[in-house]
Amino acid sequence: MSKKLVVIIPMPGIFLLDVAGPADVFSAANRVLEDQPEAGREGYELLLASPIDTKKILTKSGVKIECPVLVSEINRPIDTLIVAGFSRMELKSGHPFFSWLKKSYPSLGRICSVCIGTYALAEAGILDGKSATTHWEYSQDFQERFPAIKVDTNPFYTCDGNVYTSGGVSSGIDLALALVEEDYGRDVALNAARKLVLLLKRPGYQSQFSTLLQVHRLENSIAGKLHPWLVRHLSDDLNIEVLAEHVNMSVRNFTRVFLKETGLTPAKFVEKLRIEIARKYLEDSDLGVDQIAEKCGLGGLVSMRRTFMRHMMVSPSDYRRSFRTSLHDIA
Repeated sequence: MSKKLVVIIPMPGIFLLDVAGPADVFSAANRVLEDQPEAGREGYELLLASPIDTKKILTKSGVKIECPVLVSEINRPIDTLIVAGFSRMELKSGHPFFSWLKKSYPSLGRICSVCIGTYALAEAGILDGKSATTHWEYSQDFQERFPAIKVDTNPFYTCDGNVYTSGGVSSGIDLALALVEEDYGRDVALNAARKLVLLLKRPGYQSQFSTLLQVHRLENSIAGKLHPWLVRHLSDDLNIEVLAEHVNMSVRNFTRVFLKETGLTPAKFVEKLRIEIARKYLEDSDLGVDQIAEKCGLGGLVSMRRTFMRHMMVSPSDYRRSFRTSLHDIA
């Protein structure tokens, strides 16, 4: 039985980790399998293939990836195809790569994307009617461009049939470990993770890393103008009457304009802002969670935990342990 062929397609301008992460996971799995030789467990053959008309792909870091082949030159059965990242500048709608992808898909064992590689799968029509994830920063744009796709940017990776998508750059590693576990079992995947000093299943969700409010995009809106004042008064009762009065508008008109400009109700905006500021305190201060809850207007410990979990999918205490910035907390 031959090795499973894994074709990784690096896109121009990607992060090196988009490619290196999954590639190293499969390589580590090969080492594990070599130490535990069994019939039917031959491991993986990795092949880098360029989606454009040159075999040299330049990454964001300036490192050039040399692909042995162009995608059009592959004439062997592919067990796993991974689209690593995406470049909308170089691969616009109608690019030949999307036609190749669409034509190749029916014969693939499984097809995957890393980070915004989901755009390539979407452009090829492979994700229509399916569930998918992508980098949390692109979720709104992706959903607007491809309304037929069910987007959920909470999980690190998703699976719908033989189509796998992963979130941010490092999520390609989470996905690759899951694929190894699917192919050769938990022990092989776990030992590969240990070799790379990784967790087999990372706790939490992409929500931990996302920004709930893109305030810079609201600069000329009512929300943008209110933002500095809101930050100073988070512990106050910020009901809609108070907000409307502060900007000299009627409650009805304020609500209508606010929702139109932000896509959020004033109450939901304030709640998200309170969570964002609470995150900063958890990351950068020594304040207790109860003190943070009071300063941010999130009620008591129980109320803050409930609201924080709803938005971040992790408790305030677990978030602090993961994202604390002071070096003395590591010692």
